[in-house]
Amino acid sequence: MTKPLVLVTADVKSIEGYNWHAATSTYLQAVVKGSDAIPMILPSLGADLDLDAALDQVDGVLATGSRSNVNPELYGEAPTEENGPYDPARDSTTLPLLKRAVERGIPVFAICRGMQELNVALGGTLHTEIQDLEGRNDHRAPTSDQQDERFRIAHPVEVSSGGCLAAVLGEEPFEVNSLHRQAVGVLGNALTAEAVAEDGTIEAASIRDSAGYVLATQWHPEYWVMTDGPSKRLFEAFGDAVRAYRVKRLGL
Repeated sequence: MTKPLVLVTADVKSIEGYNWHAATSTYLQAVVKGSDAIPMILPSLGADLDLDAALDQVDGVLATGSRSNVNPELYGEAPTEENGPYDPARDSTTLPLLKRAVERGIPVFAICRGMQELNVALGGTLHTEIQDLEGRNDHRAPTSDQQDERFRIAHPVEVSSGGCLAAVLGEEPFEVNSLHRQAVGVLGNALTAEAVAEDGTIEAASIRDSAGYVLATQWHPEYWVMTDGPSKRLFEAFGDAVRAYRVKRLGL
């Protein structure tokens, strides 16, 4: 059987007067090496795309992290310069993409910004600049020119019993990295918290009664997929889900 296809969300970057639609190589490599699947980048063209036609061709969706944040106007708050940068083209593509993928039962793995997009797409809200909230820790990346330092393992998470994450990793606490300023506020419709940090920040979520596999993490398992046990198992589980969906989609 041929390998499954995974749709990967894209940022829009302005470089020398051109708009580039791009995904960071760590996510693409994680799909290839961790999930044994083929990544395909979906350009962020918003309403110009036929999302159902795109989803007809694939077996899963990976919503990536990004330096940009989901625009607060999409969950009823005002954008600020401090909370930026924003990527409206990505917002207009990825939020409807994730909602439609969930409706169709297509496997979804959403990471960092991707988790925030999934939450907003399903009617939830976000906390902006959580390091400024009383009782919350600073979840931003360390200041460093070295990516290994920025993505270093930073803090433990507590896993909810009986959920999707526990089924993959077990129910014991484990350590994750941390590179975010936004976090889930009110959970979207049908989403359930799967893990929390020691300060109460929601670190993972799923839809337990979803028609398909849906898991979101606030941390970045893609960076350590080849060397960290939990990161590796998360991408393996996503790979298992997309292969099962491909069998169903093609009637194999």
